[in-house]
Amino acid sequence: MSTDFDVLVVGAGIQGAGAAEVLATNHYSVVILEQLGIAAATSSRSSKLIHGGLRYLESGQFRLVYECLRERKWLLDNKPELVRMVPFYIPIYQHSKRPAWLVRLGLSLYSLLSGINNSDSRFRKVPKSQWDSLPGLNREGLKAVFRYYDAQTDDAALTRDVVASAVAQGAQIICPGSLVGAEVTRDHVRIDYVANGKLNTLRTRALVNCSGPWVANTNARCTPPVDIPPIDLVAGTHILLPLSLGDKIYYVEADDGRAIFVMPWQDKTLVGTTERPYFGDPRDVTPTLEEESYLLQAVQKYFAQARGLNGEDICESYAGLRVLPEMEKSPFARSRESIICCDDDKKPRMLAVAGGKLTSYRATARKILKKLEPTLQAGRSIATKNTPTKTEDSSSERERNI
Repeated sequence: MSTDFDVLVVGAGIQGAGAAEVLATNHYSVVILEQLGIAAATSSRSSKLIHGGLRYLESGQFRLVYECLRERKWLLDNKPELVRMVPFYIPIYQHSKRPAWLVRLGLSLYSLLSGINNSDSRFRKVPKSQWDSLPGLNREGLKAVFRYYDAQTDDAALTRDVVASAVAQGAQIICPGSLVGAEVTRDHVRIDYVANGKLNTLRTRALVNCSGPWVANTNARCTPPVDIPPIDLVAGTHILLPLSLGDKIYYVEADDGRAIFVMPWQDKTLVGTTERPYFGDPRDVTPTLEEESYLLQAVQKYFAQARGLNGEDICESYAGLRVLPEMEKSPFARSRESIICCDDDKKPRMLAVAGGKLTSYRATARKILKKLEPTLQAGRSIATKNTPTKTEDSSSERERNI
């Protein structure tokens, strides 16, 4: 049995899935090592949106917004069963911190970045005569309503689809499997991992650390470790409420000015998100009562249907972790671009990927491929297509296609 591959990808969230897909599509042999399950952490706990990130214009992240809007178009064209356009509504009130002119300016720039000839870039101010089409929206102090379009997805289903695509291109997956250690030698990267209660070893030409909130922990098990800039874990909570607001997504302001999404999800209403520093084990992240109350109050401020609800009416809540660069700025103002670090700029053997957006996973994967190509093209594949030891997993047969 051969245990040699071109690349080991650690993590089967959306970034690891995207990396494995692009590498396998380019005919490199790839194995994914995942400790919990496909999309088991952050990639199933997002806001379920494929979007450019309108709010990122406020912090000047124009390049990120442009990149995400290009990726949104590709996903709409190529994965219509998973990604669909939906209308977003932004109500402007007398108390709103963002006046109507500023919102119009942001939407105009968003439209421009999306592409002048892109029909999905259109937006408009909703006439007052049509406000009745927004059932339950608070009219007191309402000055204007804007409508634009972005896309929604099932984040976990999208991640599973990308992993399945990678597997169809020849990638293999070990799940559950945990990295014990990785060491760069003269000829290869030696990887020790535990699967099925046994310690195993395999050799690869490179390792890509896409373990999300575990990225620093995984990096610490690598010799030599990659130089990762200081990062923070930031928790974001969502709540699911027993409300039906139709097919519209609302973009509203909480009392502190933070933008909150209120959106249909599985015949209910999903509300999110928050931002707070997190310092514990990523497995243990959970919503706080304060976060749940904060989100519920934001919905009650704008929708009459929610005013009789309390914390006990929350159907479900979940918290995910973002990996953001460490800064004194608030999490809202920090860059959402992926951070890709490597052990050698010319021929890297170890890569660590931190942060990044669900929408732009393909763009991140292309950057990973570009960094690894000097290493991988220096003498094509050492790998064979033999299968590593099977591991037991409660997930589907496709997920453990190893």
